[in-house]
Amino acid sequence: YQQLRMAGTSLLWISLLSLMSCTTNQVMLNLSPNRSQFFRGDSVSLSCEDEDSSAGWTLRRNTTERQMSQCGDGWGRPSGSSCIISYMVQWDSGVYWCESSQAAAISADEAVLILQSPVLPVMEGDPLTLSCRSKHGSRLPAAFYKDGSLMGTEPGGHMTILHVSRSDEGLYRCNISSHGESPSSWISVTDMNISFLLLLLLLLLLLLLLLLLLLLLFITSDCKYFPLVQELM
Repeated sequence: YQQLRMAGTSLLWISLLSLMSCTTNQVMLNLSPNRSQFFRGDSVSLSCEDEDSSAGWTLRRNTTERQMSQCGDGWGRPSGSSCIISYMVQWDSGVYWCESSQAAAISADEAVLILQSPVLPVMEGDPLTLSCRSKHGSRLPAAFYKDGSLMGTEPGGHMTILHVSRSDEGLYRCNISSHGESPSSWISVTDMNISFLLLLLLLLLLLLLLLLLLLLLFITSDCKYFPLVQELM
């Protein structure tokens, strides 16, 4: 019985260590506000963050003016763990990234309309909200297009896809009849996080091992009463 308990404890430790080894830090580029299109004069805050902290990462960008420049080197203002661009202009358009993270393309346009959409890929199964925003902030009926085809017209100026699939990946834009058309934005859809699925599978395996251990403990504890039951019969 004691050996069985020790074996069960070992199984628990092995399972817990397996779960711990599957957790890895991922660096993310965060934008506030979280969108890919901006008006001239807008401000944006960018930061590099992982699960533990936001320190130790360098934010860089590629634009038509300069390549591989970092925040504070002629653009942006470092503020703690963030980089703030307080007044965006067209030459701020480009690709921004943190070391070891996925790059994000953002643009500052002279357009009257912009399409507010996520700057980073959307996970498959998550909701996706698109908003057609005028420079004056008014909410007007807007038509939404994907890959040049009309998706529909929404009276409130925003459209939501409740459960995104890979077929929703494409080039989006919006149109308000009295204001014109927004620039196009590419929206990417990524598969469900493999590490999350693996973690879920390991949790289910751990639960199965616990149930098996409890069953074995129950069987072995009943065995010592079996001869007594035979005598009574």
